[in-house]
Amino acid sequence: MARILAFAGSTREGSYNRKLIRIAASGAREACAEVHLVELADYPMPIMNEDLEAGQGIPPKALEFKQLMLENDGLLISAPEYNSSITPLLKNVLDWASRSETSEEIPLSAFRGMTAVVMSASPGSLGGLRGLVVLRMMLGNLGVTVLPDTRSISSADKAFQADGSLASSKDQKAVTRLGRILAETLERLGRSNDREDR
Repeated sequence: MARILAFAGSTREGSYNRKLIRIAASGAREACAEVHLVELADYPMPIMNEDLEAGQGIPPKALEFKQLMLENDGLLISAPEYNSSITPLLKNVLDWASRSETSEEIPLSAFRGMTAVVMSASPGSLGGLRGLVVLRMMLGNLGVTVLPDTRSISSADKAFQADGSLASSKDQKAVTRLGRILAETLERLGRSNDREDR
């Protein structure tokens, strides 16, 4: 069974991307993946700082999140766009996850062998698309295979219904399909056991 870690790069109450990731996660579950949908608010971390790391080590919540990444085969990320880039929250989480605990640890062990699907939602006309360019580049540089399938929901302030689903059935199906695509890709790749020794 494929194991997927899903989260949004926002902790805002009513976040469009938190709503979006739930839809994608449901698609992955429909494809029989084991999905760990987490809230980044449950993993508070200080801003990445090498002096802090040297003096106190990697923060406990950062280690917890990194362990989650090590235990999963794929990533579903819904990313808000801040000034044509990703949120400081999301960047910080990925930065801490990239740190090695010991000199013997394989560099970027939490990312190696991962496959990801990314998406976005924004009130703007591009739906957060520009931020995904940055996220794709960052994940790729960290060793993650980012699938080309994606969706950016524009006018997100009007796109969701009261129950959290998308008003457009076309968008709802497309975002659900993203989760399914990741789950099916992981199954084909046979990644479920590849990360056990990381």
